[in-house]
Amino acid sequence: MQRFNLTRQFFRDVWYLTKSYWQSEEKKKAFFLLGCIIALTLGVVYMLVLLNQWNNSFYSALQNYDAKKIFDELIHFSWLAAIYILLAVYSYYLQQTLILNWRRWLTTRFIDIWLQNKTYYNLQMFGKDTDNPDQRISEDVRQFVEMTLSFGIGILKAFCTFASFVVILYNLSGSLSFTFMGKTWTINGYMLWASLLYSVIGTYITHIVGRKLVKINFIQQKYEADFRFSMIRLRESAESVAFYRGEAQEGSVFKQRFKMLLDNFWKLVNKQKQLVFLNSGYSQIAIIFPFVVAMNRYLTKEVTLGGLMQVASAFGRVQDSLSYFVDMYSSIAQWQAVVMRLTCFGHHMHDVYQQAERFHVERFAAADVVEVNNMQINLPDGKPLLENISFTLHPGHNVLIKGVSGSGKSTLLRAISGIWPFVDGKIFLPERDKLMFIPQRSYLPLGTLRAALNYPGNKPIDDTELIYLMDLCQIGYLKDKLDLEADWSHVLSVGEQQRLAFVRAHIQQPQWLFLDEATSALDEDTEANMYSLLQERLQQTTVVSVGHRSTLNKYHELVLRLNKSTRQVTLEKL
Repeated sequence: MQRFNLTRQFFRDVWYLTKSYWQSEEKKKAFFLLGCIIALTLGVVYMLVLLNQWNNSFYSALQNYDAKKIFDELIHFSWLAAIYILLAVYSYYLQQTLILNWRRWLTTRFIDIWLQNKTYYNLQMFGKDTDNPDQRISEDVRQFVEMTLSFGIGILKAFCTFASFVVILYNLSGSLSFTFMGKTWTINGYMLWASLLYSVIGTYITHIVGRKLVKINFIQQKYEADFRFSMIRLRESAESVAFYRGEAQEGSVFKQRFKMLLDNFWKLVNKQKQLVFLNSGYSQIAIIFPFVVAMNRYLTKEVTLGGLMQVASAFGRVQDSLSYFVDMYSSIAQWQAVVMRLTCFGHHMHDVYQQAERFHVERFAAADVVEVNNMQINLPDGKPLLENISFTLHPGHNVLIKGVSGSGKSTLLRAISGIWPFVDGKIFLPERDKLMFIPQRSYLPLGTLRAALNYPGNKPIDDTELIYLMDLCQIGYLKDKLDLEADWSHVLSVGEQQRLAFVRAHIQQPQWLFLDEATSALDEDTEANMYSLLQERLQQTTVVSVGHRSTLNKYHELVLRLNKSTRQVTLEKL
């Protein structure tokens, strides 16, 4: 990350990100498109060779005032230009098609990896080295695909152009003779060597000036994403910020992050300014350079005007192909930063998964009980939270989990559900679709209220039953908004969201229902109503609750007490 350096490791990273698509089920289609793009690119290079030859014929005709030849060559040029345009347009079209297919496949793959095995959750909780996974999946994947294909085709075109024009330039250059130290020296194809020397010097100077661009681009992408994310956070927590009157603090955070963004951007601008200055001078000198070095042969009539123009054109093509690195330096630096971000993201997801694998939880299927044997729950730093805990919960006996703050009540539920990775021991559970976990603040997806009520949408329900359940859970006044799309997490109060979660429980009718302070925002009467409904309508459901209110005692038969000092758990009757 320190500087521009196309090392072997960098190309291994590019291959690591690239190979999956080209070895996937879409590889035949991808290679077909790539083959067509390569063929069209070679066709474009061939047309450049023909246009170079046309330069000689046309300008020679101009020099000789040959009117018929001039008009014939103009018609010839029209055909060459039309074919060139056709090849260039379809080359672009097929490249964009391949980019879209590749981006779609790679984005889907990253999303699948991000979602599988709760990786998104583990990265959020424990992946401190990964920032803004949303940007990496959306923006970085797009840039990687576009740049990788663009540079690959660009390098191919530059190589083919160089191979095609190097012989032409060598043959047209003739020889340069001069006397040095009393000896006559002759350089055959001197314009070719001048072109090589010009390009090498320009490439070296560009590398010296722009090698710090990778680090600056990498940091800029991070600051841009952090600034955008901070504003998203405010939007998601607008009500809380408004209650706290935290506008000044939030504004300070925004401005500080924006200042960091701007400071780094100015570093980027200054470095880009140096490159623009260098590239502009380099390209402008390249226009007259071939005329300067070939002018002597023209003035001595060794070549015609057409020959001079063909030499200049060939020199320009060779110089352009050799200067590809100079022209694309800034973009290549950005490409390297994108590759690093995506590679790090992939490695971090793998590391989080491996970190979780270090802990060994044996999970067994059980017919109807929830049993924990010799379980130890640790904090991310390795310190034990609960040690050597064992208990068995039987159906039909509701359980209330109690303990002081920080004793591990919610973490115990996370361990049982399988989303807390730092766990050792054995767990016996019924099938996953017989379990339902409701957190203190349930997730509400974007979309219609109907979709939010039936989330995750694996159990169909007709509108009559749905409205009836909404009435029972005291949110029936929202029934006319079932098909309204909104960000319901901001539209509904926390209390409404908790009552909505109970509607979900009645829809799913799980065998085991785990409630993590799921009524904390409800008054005692509403809480009592919610628990009474569970007892009346879900008589086959065993409820396991985390809560502090004594009013919950009458809805449970057992209490699971967590002792923070001894890190032990006891199961006893209420």
